[in-house]
Amino acid sequence: MTEKTILKDQDQYPSEDLIFSSIGDKKSLWLDFFDYIHTSHPDFSKEWKYYKDGHNWLYKITRKTKTIFWLSLFENGFRITFYFSDKAEEAIMQSELSDALKESFKQGKHYGKIRGLTLNFNHKEDIEYAKLLISLRLKY
Repeated sequence: MTEKTILKDQDQYPSEDLIFSSIGDKKSLWLDFFDYIHTSHPDFSKEWKYYKDGHNWLYKITRKTKTIFWLSLFENGFRITFYFSDKAEEAIMQSELSDALKESFKQGKHYGKIRGLTLNFNHKEDIEYAKLLISLRLKY
């Protein structure tokens, strides 16, 4: 099944109403995840920005000048993508991440010296994976 991306209209800013109507039953995961972000990482900055190269709105989460992750919406869900250098591979492989996420990183396409790792939010445990990935991103 192919995910239908949304937020393609440059003139339609991603309001909370639009986000929640788009992600459907994943709203509780969104609220729980961002409650964690606000509580545990109040120094993170968040910014919706339209990227013309991808013709899509993305939510960029940063700490100072370091990008922590990118969030994108698709019909009935959302996902976050982290970019790690090869130096993080051992820590990722030894972490509590699922085997599927580890394999995804291991087989991921290199962009110079970095690789992406994308986490789709489908279950409550995905929030725990996101927390772990945030801590790894802050470290590497």
